[in-house]
Amino acid sequence: MVSHFYDFAPLDRTGKPFPFSELKGKVVLVVNTASKCGFTPQFKGLENLYQKFKDRGFIVIGFPCNQFGGQEPGSNEEVGEFCQKNYGVTFPVLSKINVNGDDVDPVFQYLKSAKKQLGLERIKWNFEKFLVNRQGQVIERYSSISKPEHIENDIESIL
Repeated sequence: MVSHFYDFAPLDRTGKPFPFSELKGKVVLVVNTASKCGFTPQFKGLENLYQKFKDRGFIVIGFPCNQFGGQEPGSNEEVGEFCQKNYGVTFPVLSKINVNGDDVDPVFQYLKSAKKQLGLERIKWNFEKFLVNRQGQVIERYSSISKPEHIENDIESIL
């Protein structure tokens, strides 16, 4: 049974484990993403945050998800190429997952149970964000409408 953020090792887009144990001591922003969503332009803001703070121990991790309006239909490779080509994304975008339902990815099951939103666990739409501190604690959850630049101060305050 996974009991800590650092116990997870989800798959990257090539199918290899991406061990969260290697993130110990970093501030992490986990985001469920989609490439054909009204919120897709947030990739630019997420990349800006990553570039601004990565040298201070910050990382963004994207998890593509096709559960909301079929807005992430591509393969893992297509998703990665889209993010890089259209938004210059250099932060890790891992393998496609489900964030709700019976086959919810364990990472999101953990994040949702650690930080409910308005008393609810379920993810409402693409680009919900979870901020994890250097100790692996989920300290904040942001809705899809929270733009990356609006959470910059929260990130800076825990770096």
